[in-house]
Amino acid sequence: MVKTLSTMLPLGTPAPDFSLLNVDGQTVSRDDFQGAKAMLVMFICNHCPFVKHIAHELAALGHEYQQRGVAVVAVNSNDTGKHPEDSPEQMVHEVEARGYTFPYLFDEEQEMAKAYRAACTPDFFVFDAEGRLAYRGQLDGSRPGNDVQVTGEDLRGALDLVLAGQPAPSEQTPSMGCNIKWIEGQEPEYFNPRGA
Repeated sequence: MVKTLSTMLPLGTPAPDFSLLNVDGQTVSRDDFQGAKAMLVMFICNHCPFVKHIAHELAALGHEYQQRGVAVVAVNSNDTGKHPEDSPEQMVHEVEARGYTFPYLFDEEQEMAKAYRAACTPDFFVFDAEGRLAYRGQLDGSRPGNDVQVTGEDLRGALDLVLAGQPAPSEQTPSMGCNIKWIEGQEPEYFNPRGA
């Protein structure tokens, strides 16, 4: 495990396109969410301790904000050749075990992760109603072992502002987690194996 920080994609960046298979076998694309009040894209996986630490909050937050008109999408971009616990089959079990109500997409070619400059699990991206990046920061200050309660306050605060038509705070704390498990030899140029 390499502790890695988000790359902090520039605010205002348009949401890159995607079209990937969900755990139910259906294809989910960015354009499926046209008209949403906001879109939350979360790069997660099954085995990362940082994701496991907050998975219950991801399930609760996802369900709550879907009810408020936010398009919520989770993406697993890990190399399953070296990490079979992140395979599509295991993703199905993860959705059932966690109670995720949002699509959980498999980014087998890792193209979506590269398009979003995703670096770690978890990595969060909030886009406004116009599809512009408004927030790319942490869920909250909780990390495995730091005794800070998982509340989702940073991400929730940003989503609330975007839903109210307000800009998210410009000062945003990068998310931190395990590095995305890149296919050997296909690491993006922004990948920092030293973890930031």
